[in-house]
Amino acid sequence: MKRQLILEDGTRFVGEAFGSERQTIGEVVFNTGMTGYQEILTDPSYCGQIVTMTYPLIGNYGINRDDFESIEPHVFGFIVKEACTSPSNWRSELTIDEYLRTKNIPGLAGVDTRKLTRIIRQYGTLKGMICDMDVSVSEAVAYLKETELARDQVKRVSTKSPYASPGRGHRVVLIDFGMKHGILRELNKRHCDVVVLPYNATTEDVLQLHPDGVMLSNGPGDPKDVPEAIDMIRGVLGRVPLFGICLGHQLFALACGANTEKMKFGHRGSNHPVKHIETGKVAITSQNHGYTVTEQSLVHTRLEVTHIALNDGTIEGLRHRDVPAFTVQYHPEASPGPEDANGLFDDFMAMIEQFKKERGVVHA
Repeated sequence: MKRQLILEDGTRFVGEAFGSERQTIGEVVFNTGMTGYQEILTDPSYCGQIVTMTYPLIGNYGINRDDFESIEPHVFGFIVKEACTSPSNWRSELTIDEYLRTKNIPGLAGVDTRKLTRIIRQYGTLKGMICDMDVSVSEAVAYLKETELARDQVKRVSTKSPYASPGRGHRVVLIDFGMKHGILRELNKRHCDVVVLPYNATTEDVLQLHPDGVMLSNGPGDPKDVPEAIDMIRGVLGRVPLFGICLGHQLFALACGANTEKMKFGHRGSNHPVKHIETGKVAITSQNHGYTVTEQSLVHTRLEVTHIALNDGTIEGLRHRDVPAFTVQYHPEASPGPEDANGLFDDFMAMIEQFKKERGVVHA
């Protein structure tokens, strides 16, 4: 069945429908990953977005039970050049069409994704609508211009109540702003006793759990839409070691007096080179963000830049000069390099141990 994608600038793409047949509106973005579509579909950071895959063939290894980053997907739509209908992989359990139908997510195949990506790169991210063929372009454009995209994505995807993932190592309080399961998996691998708290947890909520460390997760949207988290971060800084990823990195920067800004089209993919300034080492990283920390805003803070993106020079890592806290903009729990940045979790463990040692705390 033919369906269409209409952008707010009036551009129209016609393709073959797959997945759900519902109409959807979202921010149209692109991801440059050749693989990882299952992780992309279930990454809560894509909440509210229609994701375009630049690699031409998607779905060729199917959907399996192991590679989900959340229990439920949060993308609003999925656009590809070709959706594979006969996946070939020993782990495959569903086609991408079957999965999207099950989760009520509309897809559109047969689209010139190269042209769509070039439009986004030239004009920035745009609102778009996936709809039936009987919707006129003028009607869709008028509706898109009147529609305000949601700003409560973090509230939508965060856990509603605290829960534990027990372990016998360091106690880590993990703040869920839209957490990928990979973050929890890496902490579990290091035997951490993890307690996951909602996005609006207070300083008191965190500290009453007597954590050895605090982890700020990834998540969707504009960090300035989560003021509760900024207050909480200010309250725990210096009292417990802190590590932040993606949205957690941006919130940390805001809490320390820096600023963030929206990027033209963001970083979304599994092939972004990032340089560690101190060592000169370059890691191939997975990224998914539409906002960045403004470099000029760091001048009057106690933050220093630790990592930069080699493609555009934007900030990819920060460290506090006075207290044990560091963050990165990319996803060290993902494996695009395949594990270039995974050691950051070990650095976090070492920071916790050093913090305990300096305070005379005996490690059990």
